[in-house]
Amino acid sequence: GWRRNFKRFDVRPIAAASIGQVHRAWTKDGRDLAIKVQYPGVAKSIDSDVTNVGALLRLSGLLPKGFEIAPYLTEARRQLHEETDYGREGAQLQRFSQWLEGAHSFIIPRFHSDLSTPQILAMSFVDGKPIETLAEADAAIRNRVMTDLIDLTLREVFSFGAMQSDPNFANYLYDAETQRIVLLDFGAARDLDPGVTQAYAGLLRAGFSGDAGGLLDASVTLGIVHPRGEERG
Repeated sequence: GWRRNFKRFDVRPIAAASIGQVHRAWTKDGRDLAIKVQYPGVAKSIDSDVTNVGALLRLSGLLPKGFEIAPYLTEARRQLHEETDYGREGAQLQRFSQWLEGAHSFIIPRFHSDLSTPQILAMSFVDGKPIETLAEADAAIRNRVMTDLIDLTLREVFSFGAMQSDPNFANYLYDAETQRIVLLDFGAARDLDPGVTQAYAGLLRAGFSGDAGGLLDASVTLGIVHPRGEERG
């Protein structure tokens, strides 16, 4: 009986991803929505799929000798399970909407909890063109958009303490009419360890001041280099 909630539901997806696809729908009370529906069985297959990938990597001989892959597989399982929880993504959508409220450079779809479940995410529909189409735009537009995205990254690290950690092109649109960037898909958003944020701040301060010792210390703290100064492979 789910169709009774809608005046119209387009069964043809307007977008697709690895774990779900997005449909456009219009409710009887006048809402224009983008509804992300998770593919059946995705969450249940994560553990076995990651285990199989680990087994293939071990058999392939591609891993360096002595490399311990188990912690990475454990982290992959955790993150993938988080991404299949659309309730969590809805909460992240609301957090980022609050943080960016009043920001003139960005648009974030509004979360609609009444039509959402752990496997269905209902959001307001926001139109826009793929952000990579700006490759053909005027230099002034390209520079402004890149400045806004870099500013967003810095705010995520140093102000919000949380980051959308899957910044692929499909998660960004550009609305030429309002000249704003549309931010999509917060399933991979996660909080940052305060120690990591402080280390990045130290890295920037040392870089700006030309402090080579401070750069090395911050890089070691972040795990970019080993204490003896060798870059990590």
